[in-house]
Amino acid sequence: MSDSVKPLAPPANAPGDTTTVSRVAVASLIGTTVEYYDFAVYGTAAALVLGPAFFPSGSTTVQTLAAFLTFAAAFLARPVGVMLFGTIGDRLGRKRALVLSLVLMGVATVGVGLLPTYETAGLLAPVLLVTLRLLQGVSMGGEWGGAVLLAAEHAPPGRRAMFASIPQVGPLAGFLLSSAVILPTLSIAGRDGFAAGAWRVPFLLSTVLIVIGLWIRTRVTESPVFAERGPETRTVSRFPLGTLIKEYPGRLLLGVGAGIGGSAVYYLTIVYSLSYGPKALGIPQSTMLTATSIGSVAAMAVTVPAARLADRVGRRPVILGGAIGCVVWALPMFGALETRDGLVITGAYTVGLALFMFMFAPIAAFLPELFPARLRYTGASATFILANTLGGGFAPLIATWLNSHWESPLVLGLYAGGLCLVSLMCVLALPETRDGEFDN
Repeated sequence: MSDSVKPLAPPANAPGDTTTVSRVAVASLIGTTVEYYDFAVYGTAAALVLGPAFFPSGSTTVQTLAAFLTFAAAFLARPVGVMLFGTIGDRLGRKRALVLSLVLMGVATVGVGLLPTYETAGLLAPVLLVTLRLLQGVSMGGEWGGAVLLAAEHAPPGRRAMFASIPQVGPLAGFLLSSAVILPTLSIAGRDGFAAGAWRVPFLLSTVLIVIGLWIRTRVTESPVFAERGPETRTVSRFPLGTLIKEYPGRLLLGVGAGIGGSAVYYLTIVYSLSYGPKALGIPQSTMLTATSIGSVAAMAVTVPAARLADRVGRRPVILGGAIGCVVWALPMFGALETRDGLVITGAYTVGLALFMFMFAPIAAFLPELFPARLRYTGASATFILANTLGGGFAPLIATWLNSHWESPLVLGLYAGGLCLVSLMCVLALPETRDGEFDN
């Protein structure tokens, strides 16, 4: 099967009006925000209370390790979500897959907040916790691909990257939202009160986002690209992932590589450095939270401009520019941690996360455009989720190992910059997709 990109044909499906497209974009954003809100909330809860609450042990280290292993379990379950929701999305519809993924996410997230502890339920408590984390991982495996795809396939010609980029704000919005909930909860309840039960509050509050998301998602229309193909023209295999691997192995691998650098930058800054800075370098936790929060706001601010630029000049030039910037800036960004100066760190993170978004925003259109409509949900999900898992999911573990051998934070810059260089080369090997055929 040829990987060439065909010239753009005028779409048979007329794009929806502004209200419809905007509603779809918001519906897509809600899901990614909830997912990463839960991600950040769980990470904080795992560090503070989940070990003692769910895993009996005389060692606090063992308890914390067990709690973080449940965190990693969600990453391992994501490929299952790719297969499940990719099949639903390519065979039965994008909207149906997205509604089901949000329902599953809601059940799992709220369920964590309602769980009994080990003291109350014994071994059943950690078993239930792991089960719910696996369900959250399955949900994430289908959420991202469907979110960006529904927005992209509703978008009018020439604005696909802009609308597809809106769900990309979700990871940053989820992080900021979690901070806005956790910090006041900790302040009001205190660390002891948080451990005693107030940790449940951030999980239960996600109910509000989930209800809003479901209300919006059930009101949006099915993707016009999917709907206009009609049942008689859909030639989707029973196992789309297998067909994808067979017909588009090159694009699948290169697509994963294209997303791996941005995933590493995100996880090393938003996740790993929040614990590394205070523990290894003595930087106050408030300084690290301020730096990452301001950097996240800067990244959110450049999301739509970066995507609009990709609509005008092409996906590859913008992603390549962001990748080059991240390769060059990775060392100064993480090297700034050695100064232990809040202003320097905040400035370095602000520049770094803004550059990261020039990679991250256009890739929401770039990855789906690599694949035909009959395999697009599976293709978009598989490339991004594998990149997110390999580049981001293992980043804290690899960074911890690197810092056990080289104590300087510069090693983080070398690691992140190296993966961004991999992304740069993969994007160079892929075709430009802006003017490719998208409705077939």
